[in-house]
Amino acid sequence: MPSSSELPGLTARLDKLHYHHGGATLPADQPHAFVYFITIKNGSDRTVTLLGRKWVVEHADGSHLVIEGDKIVGETPRLAPGEEFSYNSYHVTGCNATAHGSFHGVDETGQKVHVLLPPFTMTIPVG
Repeated sequence: MPSSSELPGLTARLDKLHYHHGGATLPADQPHAFVYFITIKNGSDRTVTLLGRKWVVEHADGSHLVIEGDKIVGETPRLAPGEEFSYNSYHVTGCNATAHGSFHGVDETGQKVHVLLPPFTMTIPVG
């Protein structure tokens, strides 16, 4: 039996991705910021509590960054069937990158569940 399973109907999606050149407010080697907006929707028949996330960011220069931890922007959202949780955060980079990952938690029976976030690309505008 797997330690965590995908719960049919629990989905995560990228709603918006905005590019921001931070200038002096960002490190010189990572002057590009991407603000992303994500929604997690519980279309299942069970209440779910989201406890954390794990993302992998693959940079065009070959480097990888793994972001893993408890909570989602400081919260542990509890989603009844039909409810959504939306939030925004950001990633800074010095080159183009692709991000993908998952959110994990438990359903009302205590079963460990996760939902995958489809990959999205952060492309620095040219010019």
